[in-house]
Amino acid sequence: MLDAHEEQARGAGAVQDNATEVTAAGIARLAGVGRAAVSNWRRRHADFPKPVGGTETSPSFALAEVEAWLRRQGKLAEVPLRERVWQQLAGHPEGPVTALTHTGCALLLIHDRPTVWLELSAGSDERLAELLPAALEQVMAPRFGTTAPHAARPGRDGEAAPLPPSGPLPPSVSFLPSVPLLRGAAELAAELGARQAFEFLLGRHLDANPRQYTLTPAELARLMADLAGPARTVLDPACGTGALLRAAADRPDRELYAQDSAAELAALTAFRLALHTSSTVRAAGGDTLRADAYPELLADVVLCHPPFNERNWGHDELAYDPRWEYGFPARTESELAWVQHALARLRDGGTAVLLMPPAAASRRSGRRIRADLLRRGALRAVVALPVGAAPPYNIPLHLWVLRRPATTPAQPEVLLADAGQFATEGRGGPDWHAVRDAVLGAWRSFDRAGTLQERPGLARSVPVIELLDDDVDFSPARHLPPPTAADGAEQLTEVRTRLGETLRLTTDLTPPPVRPAQPARWPLTTVGELARGGALVLRTGGHGGHARVPVLTDHDVLAGTAPSGSLPESEEEAVLTRPGDVVVPVLGGGAVARVIDDATAGAALGRNLVLLRPDPAALDPWFLAGFLRGTANNRQASSYASTATRLDVRRLHLPRLPLEDQRRYGARFRALDEFERMLRHASRLGEQLVRGMYDGLTDGTVTPD
Repeated sequence: MLDAHEEQARGAGAVQDNATEVTAAGIARLAGVGRAAVSNWRRRHADFPKPVGGTETSPSFALAEVEAWLRRQGKLAEVPLRERVWQQLAGHPEGPVTALTHTGCALLLIHDRPTVWLELSAGSDERLAELLPAALEQVMAPRFGTTAPHAARPGRDGEAAPLPPSGPLPPSVSFLPSVPLLRGAAELAAELGARQAFEFLLGRHLDANPRQYTLTPAELARLMADLAGPARTVLDPACGTGALLRAAADRPDRELYAQDSAAELAALTAFRLALHTSSTVRAAGGDTLRADAYPELLADVVLCHPPFNERNWGHDELAYDPRWEYGFPARTESELAWVQHALARLRDGGTAVLLMPPAAASRRSGRRIRADLLRRGALRAVVALPVGAAPPYNIPLHLWVLRRPATTPAQPEVLLADAGQFATEGRGGPDWHAVRDAVLGAWRSFDRAGTLQERPGLARSVPVIELLDDDVDFSPARHLPPPTAADGAEQLTEVRTRLGETLRLTTDLTPPPVRPAQPARWPLTTVGELARGGALVLRTGGHGGHARVPVLTDHDVLAGTAPSGSLPESEEEAVLTRPGDVVVPVLGGGAVARVIDDATAGAALGRNLVLLRPDPAALDPWFLAGFLRGTANNRQASSYASTATRLDVRRLHLPRLPLEDQRRYGARFRALDEFERMLRHASRLGEQLVRGMYDGLTDGTVTPD
């Protein structure tokens, strides 16, 4: 039994929990209803909680008051722990980034010293908030390098150069407003593990704010880390949310250095890496080019996804900076400033891999620096990625592989590779397996021998002297001959034959003429009601799993393609698809639903997807998928913002029909789906034939007669 002091303290904690705010959309998710129902409750019930923040048109409410009211009314759905904790984080009075940082503190303590957390959390909220900073100091000092055994690295002159402390928290911080969130996060960690709990909350925050962050996709980060090779010290001077360092942090003896102009991102990266690895992590906030946090560091590897097309990168202040060994970058060449910063932070023989805009390989203003990089052997490879590999997704970005030269090679060559052929349909990203095999195979062969036998359409090593012309343009597309006319005239003939067969099948599958009829007046139900009644199970995607399996993304569903995504490997249970499941994307505003077949079954469910698993005794899956695709149905179940449209799947309508009638509709919907897939296949074959004909006619391998 609690004594009076602890009862009073817990009461104070409840007041703090009351500071967590939730919007009408959040209330709708808690109750499993649409936003219109929340508006009705506010009008009809005088005791509905009053707004405590927000605006007149978009008010926010105290989460604790809302939960209490819903519970009294019997309207509180069985809210998953993840959703409850996310609502606490998203509605934190100091903002979600501060909430994530505080959550990272608690999860790191739980991860490293679980007994200390249990002792602290057993007391009152005030006691936990008071004692937490001291406990965190004991964890953060060794993990973030403030008292690490390797607190200095040799400078270029051989003298020790101290590195700055890199604890991710300000000197004084109050945890009291965050205590309810931290207790919820601890419950989530008990269910998922501390690392998976933080990844889940960070992923939800990034998904909710897509325009605030430029992310490096996990598969691209892994490719960049593999190109760089093994290392003991790794630096990312523009770390963002830490994807590149996370891809490199697979050994416990590594030292990881991170810096970002946004201090809050550096802090999140520090916690993410500390939870992911036992390596020492040093993270710092600040403008890397103007205020480098590690001026004496000599790293084995630098990985960097720098900001593109910056004009205010420090051109006027940094004219005499010693980092510009290859020339002073023009105001319009911020990316070449990052390239030289990366080289300056490498030991001799160290490797840097940077993600670059394609224009950096050809802009006239950067040709002198590019020429010096080539002459001195610093630039080793340029790889053109497929469209869709990373934001901006409509541009085929480049990877530059650089090495700090110990000596200038006598007859240097540069590897130029183009992986553009591995782009896939829709927005699902490239075929990463094929990209990795092709790029890493070419790079490793070239790195061993210093040269590479030409691989038509994919890679060749080019003597530096061939590139040192007036333009110094080393864009791979300029120097790699394409494969001959879609692999020759025989291949074009085969494509034409397949297209003819597909068009004949498409004609056979064309729906029959329709008969006019009066609009039906069915009794309706909703997906939410069917889920509560047990007619179907509703699951959301985006979680990791014990094993790496193909991941069905929202882009795959929209484009009708095979699973193409990936999720981080974790102890968390992934949602795996089964035949007969219906998968619905919740972003983008398209009326799309996909029935899982035997070929797609077993894939993990990706982010921004909802899976509906109907009871076959109550619901026909094709009937369900077909009615979910109705345009009017999607409009009434969608919420609209200035930048995105989000579908509330629970609000989608279905008619109440006997199973026999459902199957009649389901058969017609299934035939329409087959017709749609055949149309897509014909379109792809037609594009392949047209592209091959143009290439063949223009390179002379196909005659016009």
